Amino acid sequence: MRSIVLLGSTGSIGTQTLDVISTRRDQFRVVALAASGSNLELLATQIVEFTPDVVALARPSAANELQRLLYAAGDARGWSTGGFPMPRLLLGPDAATELAALDCDVVVNAITGAAGLLPTLATLKKGTTLALANKESLVIGGRLVTGAAAPGQIVAVDSEHSAFAQALRAGKADEVRRLILTASGGPFRGRTRAELADVTPDDAMAHPTWAMGRVITINSSTLVNKGLELLEAALLYDVDLDDITVTVHPQSIVHSMVEFQDGSTIAQASPPDMRLPIGIALTWPDRLADAALPCDWSAPTAWTFAPVDNATFPAIELARLAGKAGGTAPAVFNAANEAAVDAFCEGRIGFLDITAIISRCLEEHLAAGHVPDRDLSVEAVLAADRWGRGRATELTEARG
Repeated sequence: MRSIVLLGSTGSIGTQTLDVISTRRDQFRVVALAASGSNLELLATQIVEFTPDVVALARPSAANELQRLLYAAGDARGWSTGGFPMPRLLLGPDAATELAALDCDVVVNAITGAAGLLPTLATLKKGTTLALANKESLVIGGRLVTGAAAPGQIVAVDSEHSAFAQALRAGKADEVRRLILTASGGPFRGRTRAELADVTPDDAMAHPTWAMGRVITINSSTLVNKGLELLEAALLYDVDLDDITVTVHPQSIVHSMVEFQDGSTIAQASPPDMRLPIGIALTWPDRLADAALPCDWSAPTAWTFAPVDNATFPAIELARLAGKAGGTAPAVFNAANEAAVDAFCEGRIGFLDITAIISRCLEEHLAAGHVPDRDLSVEAVLAADRWGRGRATELTEARG
């Protein structure tokens, strides 16, 4: 039985991870859960259902409410008579990092955004397998993260990077010519920049194939998410950024491909269901039987692929620029985006302003303040993250 620490349990990946575990109690044991505190009712339900030993709550002010919900939800399960033990509660922004250093078999890092960096580093330092859904921690940490990881210690949860890992088994590293990263194109595929000027947050949240959390869904609409995945792929599989091609595949069946030197291309295909890459991440290098339904080959189907419209959606090339600069540039790319997404969702800026703000912050950072890879440190990354958020906020206010 594998013991699991799940960080970000109430988010999209967190809830789907627990869904995978819920029907396989003989294979997995949830020893700890961490959540921000934004959905306490769901967290209380998860605690009652999976009885973790420890729970981390990022927002200390929510502790009393969580305990009230726990007693209410757990009363019917026998907590009042000692039938179930109350978990130990850790509070504060560092609580998830403390959980990441617990003894367990796998830490699933499904925290959203840059907040996942320190838990990622704590997991790697402990030597535990890291099932990484928090791509931002790898992107902003860069060589700090890859340098701290033992071979095979990081297992990707993103469907695209899981696809790469599976397809790369078909050949040796020196036989790989390039990676082909697929993108659904998001809800605005095929639109011009003029047609994007007045789109709303609700429009951006209407993803055609995936049901995800707010940040990743908005990032998918701008293709920022694909830019982050580009950087993640380069770091995970030690492939030059110029050897990664992004192609638009609206059906989201082929999750990514690897092209080899002899001209063959190996693709990983499955219906858009995150339970498959989650299952692989929990059991890597083995596969989890019946994690998700396979493709239906009895029905007619068609798959299409097209180049990215980089003029309308500049985020991928901005990410490529940040990745080539390395050091603290990816941290600024990510931080500026997170601040701009918040502003867009709050109605303070328009959709096209998101990538415009990222571009401006990245340009200014590279001109002054950029720390290269050779001088990179956790402190430098966190400082760049703060600067990127602050500068993006200033630009947001100026646009308002």
